[in-house]
Amino acid sequence: MALPDEPRAPREPGEPRDWTDEHVARWQPVLPGLDPVVEGAVTRMKKLSVHFRRVREQSLADFDLERHEFDTLHKLAGRGGSAAPSELAQDLDLAPASVSGRLDALEKRGFVRRTQSTTDRRRVVVELTESGHQTWLGAMDVLGHEEYRLLGVLSAEERSQLNDFLRRIMIESETTGPPHPWHD
Repeated sequence: MALPDEPRAPREPGEPRDWTDEHVARWQPVLPGLDPVVEGAVTRMKKLSVHFRRVREQSLADFDLERHEFDTLHKLAGRGGSAAPSELAQDLDLAPASVSGRLDALEKRGFVRRTQSTTDRRRVVVELTESGHQTWLGAMDVLGHEEYRLLGVLSAEERSQLNDFLRRIMIESETTGPPHPWHD
């Protein structure tokens, strides 16, 4: 629905149209109060999210990784390539037994190794191997290149503004929560 007293940004004549422009044009007669700027922005964010998800999934397939394998390697890489299984369980929001199964499979593939802690013999340390690091990094690079390619159509100042705008929206989302009981 339209936001009160908000100006609507007109499109320039001859400006290229995307799929979302057609989507908004189809819905405006059905929902006369629809704000085309809000609908356009939200729809584009959804479509970009789907696009990045597809790129990520293709990248995982190209590197012969399952989603859960990548997630585990990613969390381990984010801890500098070394962590206790309990730390990974916390990062992944999983039960420790679930992480053990993941680590067994990743160890068989040569992506991680488990060793005894040098400071506490009761503690195990999980480390990324060079193969695990290179596989994780390769999968990350594919998505990173696509992100830079798409955001590269904006100037550095525009990217900074976009980031600031999205932060403001996320802060509102994170602090207020959904307004209706049917939203989760």
